[in-house]
Amino acid sequence: MSRVGVYPGSFDPVTRGHEDLIRRSLRFVDRLVVGVAEHSGKQPLFTLEERVELLKTVVAGEPRVEVTAFRGLLVDFARRVGASVVIRGVRAVSDFEYEFQMAFMNRQLWDQLETVFLVPALELAFLSSSLVREVARLGGDVSDFVHPEVERALKAKFAK
Repeated sequence: MSRVGVYPGSFDPVTRGHEDLIRRSLRFVDRLVVGVAEHSGKQPLFTLEERVELLKTVVAGEPRVEVTAFRGLLVDFARRVGASVVIRGVRAVSDFEYEFQMAFMNRQLWDQLETVFLVPALELAFLSSSLVREVARLGGDVSDFVHPEVERALKAKFAK
């Protein structure tokens, strides 16, 4: 029996921090489904389809990682893909408070779903998608923070 994990997020855009968590998650799951959430309450820079495609580019060559979009409750998505583990990254205490609350709610909705919290690599602990978007919007160099294809996509978005 294989262990399937799900790593949900908006990934707007996917960063080196996300990549780090994806690769490290493969140490304890056999298959990882990266779920790109629609988030109707947010105004993303990239469309849902663009975010999925950028993630697929970033994880290309890793056969144990699947990227797909999802709408609705995380627990319903996890059930659909056969996941028993949710992977979440926490960078600071403020992240933990929110993630802790979400983990309890998910557990209440489906008690078979476990949440595993991972801390980022030290050199990536400050990194967030919103910070990368802001630096890119202002013309800064984000090449250390994102995959080259993501950097190109950011430049194209802000060149308009």
